[in-house]
Amino acid sequence: MEHTVEEATRTNIVPVDQTAPDWRGVHHLAMVTPDMDTTVRFYVGVLGMPLVATLRAGPMRHYFFELGPGNTIAFFEVPGAETFSKLAGAPTSRAIQFDHVSFGLDDEAALIALQQRLVAAGCEVTPVVDHDILRSIYFHDPNGIALEASWWTVDGETLAFVPDDPHLFADPDPVPAVAELAEGGLRSTPVTRLR
Repeated sequence: MEHTVEEATRTNIVPVDQTAPDWRGVHHLAMVTPDMDTTVRFYVGVLGMPLVATLRAGPMRHYFFELGPGNTIAFFEVPGAETFSKLAGAPTSRAIQFDHVSFGLDDEAALIALQQRLVAAGCEVTPVVDHDILRSIYFHDPNGIALEASWWTVDGETLAFVPDDPHLFADPDPVPAVAELAEGGLRSTPVTRLR
């Protein structure tokens, strides 16, 4: 039975941050590769991310590369998996739920050093893109996954919900949920189903 968005929405006021989990960052992003050996060579050899765990999930290899303490990007090896490449943030006519992964860096010097490392490895990479509150470079992994490396030009350690800050909350026409959060809670939350 299909549910409409209205039918599949809880309509209780949901207070914000009163029972929120104590998030510790991204445990892992699970991606797919048809070739784990090439993936290891890129993430360890080109990007310098340590390979910190390997396991089998049924017949599939599942490898983890560390982004920061306890934060990893992981790959399932699916031989023959279809991959495709698209530019980060660019529209596509393909059905997708994922656009790109951005890896965090400390500052501009680290961003330039990574850019130079990618060039030295023969990888295409963009010039530094200034997004005002962050600066980034864009590139792809051998699986066609759009990647970004970014650093906050603002104090990333103190990011918070401050909707009247025009620098960090620059959308001139925010979605209704932003106004609801500013009033202290959400009027509704979506219900999801396992498929």
